[in-house]
Amino acid sequence: MLIKEEAGRLKFIKLEPVQILALGFATVIFIGALLLCLPISSADGNSTPFIDCIFTSTSAVCVTGLVTLDTGTHWSIFGQLIIIILIEIGGLGFMTFATFFAVILGRRISLRERLIMQEAFNAFNIQGMVRLMLYVMGITFAIEGIGAIILMTQFIPMYGIAKGIYYGIFHAVSAFCNAGFDLIGDFKSLTPFVENTTINLTICSLIVIGGIGFAVVTEIINNRGFKRLSLHTKVVLTTTAILILSGAVLFFLFEYANPKTMQPLSLKGKILASIFAAITPRTAGFNTISTSDMTTAGKFLTIILMFIGASPGSTGGGIKTSTFTLIFMTVISVIRGREDTEIFRKRIGRSLVYRALAIIIISFGLVMLTTMILSITQEGDFIEYLYEATSAFGTVGLTLGLTTRLTLIGKIIIIITMYAGRVGPLTLTFAFARRAQIGNTNVKYPEDKLLVG
Repeated sequence: MLIKEEAGRLKFIKLEPVQILALGFATVIFIGALLLCLPISSADGNSTPFIDCIFTSTSAVCVTGLVTLDTGTHWSIFGQLIIIILIEIGGLGFMTFATFFAVILGRRISLRERLIMQEAFNAFNIQGMVRLMLYVMGITFAIEGIGAIILMTQFIPMYGIAKGIYYGIFHAVSAFCNAGFDLIGDFKSLTPFVENTTINLTICSLIVIGGIGFAVVTEIINNRGFKRLSLHTKVVLTTTAILILSGAVLFFLFEYANPKTMQPLSLKGKILASIFAAITPRTAGFNTISTSDMTTAGKFLTIILMFIGASPGSTGGGIKTSTFTLIFMTVISVIRGREDTEIFRKRIGRSLVYRALAIIIISFGLVMLTTMILSITQEGDFIEYLYEATSAFGTVGLTLGLTTRLTLIGKIIIIITMYAGRVGPLTLTFAFARRAQIGNTNVKYPEDKLLVG
């Protein structure tokens, strides 16, 4: 009898991979918040209120970039190092670092741990997951290192050797992980460098590489020629290119004559600002022009891009590029009168279409719920509420100025939204909902008709 009770308890505390992922991120966030609460973490040597610490830690681990306190002036060097470590852990995933240290210590990676890795990377199977994780870490550090060196060439002449090197490393990591944290101070982000070609293109490149997904980066490195790439990689690259090019053109048109954003800039500055404005909503959070002074069209375009976000298995959030493309192509297939969704002459299974649709509906519902709560608890305009909610869900970090004015309830709801956006709305739903039993999957009910449209 005792053995049966113990077995029952073990079965009860056994967690699914999605639940371990959700709890893992929450644990890292809590530990980060405790470290940021220490007096040594703030520049003035005083303890920071816990709500602001948990907000900053959540924003760092969820690689968002929304901050209630200015990163460059409020936090000490120690606090900033804690933030950048949390960003790296959040960007690569805590399982990546756990696997790395396990391999160093010579510990064997279990099947359960491989399943968690598969869930974290949105991989198709568990084969080669450990090798992929180690490969990802090597690629990440190499790309961040190259980006840091290039940024140092610009920051060292401005801030000196020590500070220039530090700034180069911090902003390279923050950009690659799509975090959007900066050290410039006074919530200016990268606006002082709007016409600096090197900084703009370097940050943009790091954002794009970090946002297309580790599987895509790995496949590009190991394959030659677009035709030899997998369907997933083709969809991600094509969608990313279309969103960046179309977004840049639209931002150029919307903001070209705006005296508070692009009008004072040179033609080169306008082009750089347009490209940057199209790339950064893909969950990065930096800005080179004032987001609050954009035209209404520019703000709304930013909201759309933030909602779409980056790609699966990347450092970014949002519904993901492949999800957006899958639903878009499904609509095209319906218009053409075809039963199956077709992309690049490949047929997509209905289960994937249903999953993509579920992600979009849950994500849209979360953004709308957050917007509604903010409209009740905050003072501002509707566009500010929707912008803030979408930015938090997409783990972007852009704001129209509402973040620093958030009430306690507003901070809590944004924390929850950032967490849900990073873990993934569908993953979070699976983590806290009981999955259907395998034995019930064969049950089919009678088919009937319903009027739609």
